[in-house]
Amino acid sequence: QVQLVESGGGLVQAGGSLRLSCSASGRTSSSYAMGWFRQAPGKERESVADISTGGITTYADSVKGRFAISRDNAKNTVSLQMNSLKPEDTAIYYCNAKLPFTPTNYWGRGTQVTVSS
Repeated sequence: QVQLVESGGGLVQAGGSLRLSCSASGRTSSSYAMGWFRQAPGKERESVADISTGGITTYADSVKGRFAISRDNAKNTVSLQMNSLKPEDTAIYYCNAKLPFTPTNYWGRGTQVTVSS
């Protein structure tokens, strides 16, 4: 089992920045691919960014060049630096841990990000 707790959400004006953090506990998170997803009201949950166990990162086209995901295996944390935020980035952001090549998947409870215009 892996428990995930997100933090760092809040209200920010368009053009501003926020840094989300996800703290993992339980089984070592270094064996898991980590990612951030988001869900806006009335929309499906979508992948924002992920980072493999080897540190390879991928991003949704909508956030490329603005968001950066990183992980610290020693601290069992994964972060999402969000710059140049837009109102359309408003959503609940969820941390995800996935054991590669298995259906094992864990989610945090989410943290609200609101970007005002």
